[in-house]
Amino acid sequence: MSIVCGIPLLECVYCLACARWAWKRCLHSAGHDSETWGLASVDEFEPVPRLCRYILANYEDDLDNPCHALPGLEAVNPRWVVRKKTYRDTHRRAPPYLIYLDHDHCDIVVAVRGLNLAKESDYAVLLDNSLGKRKFDGGYVHNGLLKAAGWVLDAECDILRELVEKHSNYTLTFAGHSLGSGVAAMLAMVVVQNRDRLGNVERKRIRCFAIAPARCMSLNLAVRYADIIYSVVLQDDFLPRTATPLEDIFKSLFCLPCLLCLRCMRDTCIPEEVMLRDPRRLYAPGRLYHIVERKPFRFGRYPPVVRTAVPVDGRFEHIVLSCNATSDHAIIWIEKEAQRALDMMFNKEQIMGIPAKQRMERQETLAKEHREEHKAALRRAVTLSVPDAFSPTAYGTFDEKTSEAEDDSQSSSTRSRQRMSWNELIERIFEKDESGHMVLRKSTSNS
Repeated sequence: MSIVCGIPLLECVYCLACARWAWKRCLHSAGHDSETWGLASVDEFEPVPRLCRYILANYEDDLDNPCHALPGLEAVNPRWVVRKKTYRDTHRRAPPYLIYLDHDHCDIVVAVRGLNLAKESDYAVLLDNSLGKRKFDGGYVHNGLLKAAGWVLDAECDILRELVEKHSNYTLTFAGHSLGSGVAAMLAMVVVQNRDRLGNVERKRIRCFAIAPARCMSLNLAVRYADIIYSVVLQDDFLPRTATPLEDIFKSLFCLPCLLCLRCMRDTCIPEEVMLRDPRRLYAPGRLYHIVERKPFRFGRYPPVVRTAVPVDGRFEHIVLSCNATSDHAIIWIEKEAQRALDMMFNKEQIMGIPAKQRMERQETLAKEHREEHKAALRRAVTLSVPDAFSPTAYGTFDEKTSEAEDDSQSSSTRSRQRMSWNELIERIFEKDESGHMVLRKSTSNS
């Protein structure tokens, strides 16, 4: 009898737990993910809308008469397109891409298009992976995306090396959207590991902008490469938030809301400490830029705000239950809102009337702050016991002052060894007499 009476009590506890979970999930908005992050500046966010338009150029059949041209904005100059590859050119080994020589901004751009739902080759790239299948540079990466990036580098290595050597003051930028963002991120990592193939291009000239990024690398790599890879996320975009493998997402594409809801319930029951210590779990790469334009329980879009950080924990780990989760993934919307945010930043600077000298000083200060934030993220990863995470002193490839200090210490030790060798030589030739004066040794004088 007592057992039967306890059944309604257990049902009530279960219902209350489910209600509490649903209440917390419904209250969680995208703004909560980045509420503690700092605001992005004009200089660091300026390339984002422009690179979105370069990615959109992959969708055009005729660049002289574009169908997706945005009025009033800078368009792609067809004369500066060095190479444009379609699905036929890539032999279905990689998504279409173009190489663009941007003389206005001193930039060599490799722009990769996003997923084409009508192409089986794109699904083949996504499905070529499993948990922990591919290791790279001390971490795990998506196998299919890495193979696609390797194919692109092999195909375009010669032309990229020629452009990098000819335009020595230009940056080398990899950009991509959705599927292409993963390929671009893998390209940046592969080029950094094989810089000799591009004429020993300097690491500081290499950068990557992953628009609506896919989770393609483990946490230690995502933090380590935050100095060259930048991910841009619009509000509620589902792809950077779901840890479901990409191959499972697109297998269930026509029931995506159901999959996201089930995944949301599962991730709620797993502590974040456990997820951080899984070396095979993939994350969005690099430094994150979050465009926030909507507020909870309010209608319409507000003036967008761009926040940035290099988070270790709290790195878009919760799916947002929102009707805009898929629309915020569209490259058209991302370009539009990124341009709105950039225009507002420009207007704010014009109102403040910041002198050119102070702007240059601010850029130097911002670069220093980003380096310090990157080091702090690396130390944070070690503190949280992230597998294969490196501290800044152990990693030490992005700090030029550290390498200079090591060179100075090595040269000083060499000088000390030279001084020691001279002292030994003097002791062998000379000796002190009874009065304390240095005289030649007898054996030396006789010889």
